[in-house]
Amino acid sequence: MPAESTFDIVSDFERQELVNAIDQARREVATRYDLKDTKTEIVLSEKELAITTESEMHLAAVRDLVQTKALRRNLSIKIFKFGPVQEVSGGRVRQVATLQRGIPEDVAKKLAKLIRDHFPKVQPRIQGDALRVGSKSRDELQAVIRLVKERQDEFDIPLQFTNYR
Repeated sequence: MPAESTFDIVSDFERQELVNAIDQARREVATRYDLKDTKTEIVLSEKELAITTESEMHLAAVRDLVQTKALRRNLSIKIFKFGPVQEVSGGRVRQVATLQRGIPEDVAKKLAKLIRDHFPKVQPRIQGDALRVGSKSRDELQAVIRLVKERQDEFDIPLQFTNYR
């Protein structure tokens, strides 16, 4: 009998690529004529991204610019979960985006149910913020990957497949 083959479904992003995308966005904000004098700040911390600027119109332009730079660096825009726009001192506006990393438990359960419903012989197991999928048949595992890729739009997080063994 062959041993069980597995792979992990994770939600992660390359931190250095995000740092590079934010640096490119900052440079473009400093040189673009419509954003040059807005005193726009883009602050990237470990778990969030904060954009502070003069108006909601400028905020939308900067947010779009950040997302475009992230897409060009092969990052999903689903990693940004933007919160509400806040008024700050001096008539300026601020918006904070939480960076999505790891699969939340409710999404992991939904994924596991989707896999179990379509492939009864495959065992999805929730392990922390990842989902390990195991089966004796590698063909079934590849079919699971195809299924999840096709249905990825149903989930609000980017999904990657790692540790295929």
